Amino acid sequence: MARKPAPFNLTVNDQLELESWLRTSTLSQNLVLRARIVLALNAGESPKVVAEQLGTTTATVFKWRNRYTEQGLSGLRDAPRPGQPRKLDQKKVKAILDDTVKKVPKESTHWSIRLMAEYAGVSRWQVHQIWKAADLKPHRLKTFKISNDPDFAEKVFDVVGLYLNPPDNALVLSVDEKTQIQALDRTQPKLQLKPGQIERRTHDYKRHGTTSLYAALNILNGEVIGRITQRHRAKEFLDFLRQIDRETPKEQDLHLILDNSSTHKTPEVKAWLEKHPRFKLHFTPTSASWLNAVEGWFGQLERRALYRGIFTSVGELKKAIRRFIQTHNEKLAKPFRWHKSAESIMTSVARAKLSVIDNK
Repeated sequence: MARKPAPFNLTVNDQLELESWLRTSTLSQNLVLRARIVLALNAGESPKVVAEQLGTTTATVFKWRNRYTEQGLSGLRDAPRPGQPRKLDQKKVKAILDDTVKKVPKESTHWSIRLMAEYAGVSRWQVHQIWKAADLKPHRLKTFKISNDPDFAEKVFDVVGLYLNPPDNALVLSVDEKTQIQALDRTQPKLQLKPGQIERRTHDYKRHGTTSLYAALNILNGEVIGRITQRHRAKEFLDFLRQIDRETPKEQDLHLILDNSSTHKTPEVKAWLEKHPRFKLHFTPTSASWLNAVEGWFGQLERRALYRGIFTSVGELKKAIRRFIQTHNEKLAKPFRWHKSAESIMTSVARAKLSVIDNK
């Protein structure tokens, strides 16, 4: 009488993961075979039957059965090859580093580990280790712009001073507007998230109009005053100032940090400010939106409420924005903390300017 095979059971998570492997078109055939082996064993098949079904040997079935039992899913992948990698001398390492920062490959706008390994005649692992040690990341790209504001230093010290040492009996509000927020709908219903499948949506969309949002971030407690408008002129900015005036304690001065938009400096705005002396405006330098704290909150709004939202009308979009502001103020708001001194900012900017000059 044939012996019954020993019990073999996958965890639910491992089973779902292996099934997702089989749906991946880029998976190596070796991993596909190993996934099929353990899934078949999990279904109750004997090692001999599994070997016959998959066209392999019982020894191979037992090998991957045992590897999974001992190491889990990681045991199904190839173990590191024995032996120490070939060591590179300093001359070769320096050549790779120099090529990374001074040359551009013909096949691409930037280096990848594969391209550099081919050009340098070394392994991909060695390129990875060299770049890691030098903190080089050719695949990454950031944008920057150095402000040419003639009053840059004065404005930086003014704004940073408000963040680090806010005045007594006063509120510091970071103010800005997010314009042209689009109400985007998808052309087909989305495919819902489920085990083994990420949420999906069509790449194309329908536009249903736009709206704008004025926001004032209270750096003391992180709460936001918001106003949704259809346009963003001086008139709308004045209406927002009046709203701030209504919704803040009358006995406190208000220090507003804001950018250099022309709508903030019209004769009508200046006349209103003269009649409301508790409002004191502090302008950030030109091309320095990173100095305005509310920009970070706009980023949260975009990631959490707008980017994956589906809006069939501007009205739906406005409701989502108001809901996010209310939820933020009730559950997420916290004091804003600025950590960089004005002196360190000036040093970084000076270093960036020298770098631009050197690269001309």
